[in-house]
Amino acid sequence: MDIYVYFLLLLFLASSCLNNSSVVVESCMEEERRALLSFKQDLSDPSGKLSSWAGHECCQWTGISCNNRTGHVATVDLRNTYPYTIFDDQWNTTEYLQSCLGGKLINPSLLSLKHLSYLDLSSNDFQGIHIPKFIGELTSLRYLNFSSTQSLNSSVAGEIPSSLGNLSNLNYLDLSSYYLSSKNLNWLSHLSSLKYLNLGGVNLSSTGVSWLHEVNMLPSLLELHLSSCKIGENQLPLSMPTINFTSLLVLDMSWNSINFSYPKWMFNLTSLTKVDLSGNSFSGPFLDEFVRLKSLEHLDLQDVGLKGQLPKFSGNLCRLKSLSLASNQIDGGIEEFLSGFSNCSFNRMDSLYLYGCGLVGKLPSSLGMLRSLQHLDLGINSFWGSIPEFIISNLSSSLKTLDLRGNIFNGSIPQSLGKLSQLVSLDLSQNSWEGNLTEAHFINLTKLESFAVGTVQPVPIIFNLIDYEWIPPFKLHYIEMHNCRVGPGFPVWLQSQTELVSVSLKNAGLSGVIPEEWLSKISSQIHWLDLSSNQISGKLPFRFNSFPNLHWIILSHNQFDGTIPSSICSIQSLLELALNNNQLSGEFPKEWSLWSGIQIVDVSNNNMSGNIPSSMGIPSSLYILKTDNNHFSGEIPSALQNCSSLDRLYLGGNKFTGSIPSWIGSKVSTFKVLQLQSNSLSGHIPHHLCSLPSLHILDLSHNRFSGTIPNCLNKLTSLIHSSYGRWIGSSDFEVTTVTVKGRASEYFFRNARLLTIIDFSHNDLEGEIPEEISSLVQLATLNLSINQLRGNIPSKIGNLHLLETLDLSQNQLSGQIPQSLASLTFLSHLNLSCNKLTGRIPSGNQLQTLDDSSIYEGNPSLCGFPLSNCTEDGGNMHEPHEADDEKLGLYTSAVLGFIIGFWSVCGTLILKKSWRYAYFQFFDHIKEKVALAIALKVARLKARQ
Repeated sequence: MDIYVYFLLLLFLASSCLNNSSVVVESCMEEERRALLSFKQDLSDPSGKLSSWAGHECCQWTGISCNNRTGHVATVDLRNTYPYTIFDDQWNTTEYLQSCLGGKLINPSLLSLKHLSYLDLSSNDFQGIHIPKFIGELTSLRYLNFSSTQSLNSSVAGEIPSSLGNLSNLNYLDLSSYYLSSKNLNWLSHLSSLKYLNLGGVNLSSTGVSWLHEVNMLPSLLELHLSSCKIGENQLPLSMPTINFTSLLVLDMSWNSINFSYPKWMFNLTSLTKVDLSGNSFSGPFLDEFVRLKSLEHLDLQDVGLKGQLPKFSGNLCRLKSLSLASNQIDGGIEEFLSGFSNCSFNRMDSLYLYGCGLVGKLPSSLGMLRSLQHLDLGINSFWGSIPEFIISNLSSSLKTLDLRGNIFNGSIPQSLGKLSQLVSLDLSQNSWEGNLTEAHFINLTKLESFAVGTVQPVPIIFNLIDYEWIPPFKLHYIEMHNCRVGPGFPVWLQSQTELVSVSLKNAGLSGVIPEEWLSKISSQIHWLDLSSNQISGKLPFRFNSFPNLHWIILSHNQFDGTIPSSICSIQSLLELALNNNQLSGEFPKEWSLWSGIQIVDVSNNNMSGNIPSSMGIPSSLYILKTDNNHFSGEIPSALQNCSSLDRLYLGGNKFTGSIPSWIGSKVSTFKVLQLQSNSLSGHIPHHLCSLPSLHILDLSHNRFSGTIPNCLNKLTSLIHSSYGRWIGSSDFEVTTVTVKGRASEYFFRNARLLTIIDFSHNDLEGEIPEEISSLVQLATLNLSINQLRGNIPSKIGNLHLLETLDLSQNQLSGQIPQSLASLTFLSHLNLSCNKLTGRIPSGNQLQTLDDSSIYEGNPSLCGFPLSNCTEDGGNMHEPHEADDEKLGLYTSAVLGFIIGFWSVCGTLILKKSWRYAYFQFFDHIKEKVALAIALKVARLKARQ
């Protein structure tokens, strides 16, 4: 059965439940009228939706319909009709909450509506109350809807009451909500007439496998929606003895925790037209089993852990209209898979989603065989080359959305794209395009609403118009042009786009002043305004109070000057404000308190000054504040303690004075980044900083802190356990500047969240380095240089096995370098210079690569590689010992004695002639006596023989 025919049947069913007619009932039952008024009394109605609930004609009240024959109330339809979900750009929290009915009680007066067949209270704000048990007594109900998955609030919550099992006439039940749960679904088997069941988001993790047995007792079931129900791997039987719900047309079990083979019983549901198993981790055959479902029209296997090549199917999937295999690991290309559609006598495929699949190669021309294709998403793959003309030609009258973002397409963007006359959305961003864009690229794109283009090449795409006054044939709602030359100035074609909801023109060559008339025309509907990395100058626009829906303002890296206008604080919907890297001056506006939901503020790298206003702490929603590299002064404001979710605080490079306030760590403990470097802060480093369990980066360098390093640093649990936690926000403009490996480096969000740093350098800290610091095994950078620290380096410093940077230079540390330092295999930057360290430098694989002797200079009693060799006792061979001094004196005395004795005798003999004659005569006389004695001795020896 065609699924659209089925939807028509559902509409017919709903209309039969309503028993609506063009005949207007002139009056209603008095008892039922009073019951409705009692029900109204317990509701809040900020939008006045129930203002018509007055007088006696209750059948004409908003949301109420009566049986035109009996006059009994048959329908109470009070669903919230707000048209957007939280995933839509048009979503406005204030407008949504204004549209909600609310209250903490659903009045049991509804029991007086004994003929009620339709009750819809979905997407309202009942503040998490339980579904009343008395609903199970409304036995005439055929339609019941308490869903709230598309809204911000819980509406209803808690355990689903088993009394709903009394509603034996029920055809339609929607309880989808992330705040409901059920320990068992025994009551479900009593709803034998049920055709539609949606328990999306309901926690079914405690039901075991019984949920399937209960569902199997519903023979009339046509649609089953169990998305995000926390169904685990042991809760889905692979086989079933009998299947009773064989009429099932729609099966949605997406985003659960199933991680084994596809259940065999599913492939016996041969009536299935739609299957959604996305967000699980199935294993087994790729598409082989699904060819048995010959009625299948919609198949969603996004992110199910599939690996391997796409098979060439036999043609049994020719009825497919929509196929998503996105976010899987598919080897090779898609040419063979697409060739399977050549066996189809009539191809019906209108939607193909293969983004993030690891596909490689040129775009196959066989895509052009899918002549009915309306939506094609091949983003985030590795396709290269250009777009084949055959595809564009064959799809020119059908294609509505084309997404090729995040590939490596190169060359020029083909002008023939301008022939896709039905195109509504075109995304060519994050590729390697070159060349120009001209009017010809857009000549027939009269329906285009969303356009994105960009190149990663150093040379930007040039928007080269022949006619400067050209007006495009479309009215865009979304525009993204990154690394394109749209300017100079603000061209006429851009100013003609007055229906824009999202504008992102980053590094687009725009210059001059933003045209006020254009800004005024888009002000009422725009949600996103990103004009960063251009050469826009002048003052910030003063008419910010005319932007009721603006969520993001990103004007960083421009040439704006002057002050921040106070009118910017009147944008109640504002979530992010990025004005960094401009030439702004003056103080923050005092009207900060007007912001009710502001989350991110970045004014770093400007010339702003003055104190941070106390009103900044009034909007408690703030979680990122960047004011670094300005001229702000005064103390860190205590009002920020109201921002209980503050995640990253960047105050470095200013003129702040005083001590670190006590609320950091005591009142607000959510920090992941705390940067207070390069100020004039003083006092001791407080112990309450140790009460920041999520802290990744602590930078207090270049201040005037004194005292000792707290010995409680082992309480910084995120630096002990390998759990980085979730960093709120992912804005491209957020840059974290830290000193790593001896130099200042900038890290964008995705890399900054991987940093683990403690930097206390350039202060007046004294005392010893606490042993507790060796517990921070996740730490990558430790900088304690240029202080007055003394004592030994902690013996267990080698426990910091992930340490890459260690700087302890210019202190008064003494003793030997711990041998454990040699076990730091990731260490790439070490500085221990200018201390009083002694003994042998430890040797090890990593330390052997650090061969710069300046690492250890200024420690005269150190020896070993890369300094001089050590003696056997560990001393420096060139070091003067006491014994060596004694030997040196002995040798010197002997030499001097010999010289003096020699020259005192010989010199006298040379100078005095008479002494010289007498001296030699004396030796001649002695020589004669010795010779005579020897001759006599020899003669006696011979005589004895």
